[in-house]
Amino acid sequence: MSSFQPLPETAGPPVCPRHPDRISYVRCQRCGRPVCPECQRQAPVGVQCVDCVAEAARNARPTQTALGGRVHGGRPVVTITIVALCVVSYVLQLAVTGWTSRWAFSPAAGQVEPYRFLTTAFLHSPNSIFHILFNMYALWIVGPFLENALGRARYIALYLISAVAGSVGVLLFASPATDAWYLGAVGASGAVFGLFGAVLVVLRRLGRNAQSFLMVIGLNLVIGFVVPNIAWQAHVGGLIVGAGLGAAYAYAPTLRRREVGIIATVVAAVLVVGLALLKYAGV
Repeated sequence: MSSFQPLPETAGPPVCPRHPDRISYVRCQRCGRPVCPECQRQAPVGVQCVDCVAEAARNARPTQTALGGRVHGGRPVVTITIVALCVVSYVLQLAVTGWTSRWAFSPAAGQVEPYRFLTTAFLHSPNSIFHILFNMYALWIVGPFLENALGRARYIALYLISAVAGSVGVLLFASPATDAWYLGAVGASGAVFGLFGAVLVVLRRLGRNAQSFLMVIGLNLVIGFVVPNIAWQAHVGGLIVGAGLGAAYAYAPTLRRREVGIIATVVAAVLVVGLALLKYAGV
């Protein structure tokens, strides 16, 4: 309820509190104060003043999606930010000597500079613009949907952990005895495949058709195996972790959604880091 109280009747005509020079016999349906035409806001019954409308908006519960994500009006800010970071990084790869090698992941480099597990997801092949175009297009297809369905916090966690899982996938299939241990791998493919895995689970949870996504994922998995110089290991790593984390987010009990989301995020992060540590410990 509004904290405003009706003003006591005075000997003079009623005036709008915001515009004392304006006489008004129309009163707000919530607080009972006189309200001039400029300060009136249409209500289901009668009108309300701007102060009561603003207070009701502040006290209203945020609208949530079916999976508990908070609905944000406007553009998918997180997805746009990720795309922008990748594009800026790509420009720097072309303009700054050594930018790619400074942040790219290889199993050998990741052992001494662990941040590369993540930074490599914001790099792309400087020799082919199609690499970044494809990944950004794929991100734009699924990103805004998941950002809205899961909420920004879980979406960010899903993307970042899937990106690291892609690098871990490359690590697990590499051997120090081969050139693959020192070969750099770049691209957002691991993170994108993590989103692919999550969107399949989320669509199933919502009872929606995921057939088109299945075809896209299957095609890209096949391409990763048959086309040279594509790190299919990153695709597999991102897909598995993304699907698992997406399932935890999508099927969490409504009353325990926040707790399950936090626990699942921590478990997924510990899992990918633990696998990397075990691999390094065995070489």
